[in-house]
Amino acid sequence: MALAVIKFSSEDCGICHKMSFYDKKVVEELGLEFIDVKMQDTATYRKYRKILLTQYPDKSEMGWPTYIVCDSTEEALILGEVKGGHPKGEFRTRLQSVLDQNND
Repeated sequence: MALAVIKFSSEDCGICHKMSFYDKKVVEELGLEFIDVKMQDTATYRKYRKILLTQYPDKSEMGWPTYIVCDSTEEALILGEVKGGHPKGEFRTRLQSVLDQNND
């Protein structure tokens, strides 16, 4: 099963920008596809909106940024998430934890 990490972020978010220096690299090192969705990019946002709203129907509990781990099929089954800003090593650990939970 091919897995993807969808990053929902804002162009105005400093933490989102800071994490962009390493988040894609970490995701790809773990063998996952990285999809970057900026909330201001309406065309891209519309494409992935359903996935975000499945996890956060009113968006109130999401973090900045929010990374949703899902399979990359049309149904996009959500496997887990990482919310908020983290140093590179902790980000990797949290993503790996989501993957490990789904391998049990």
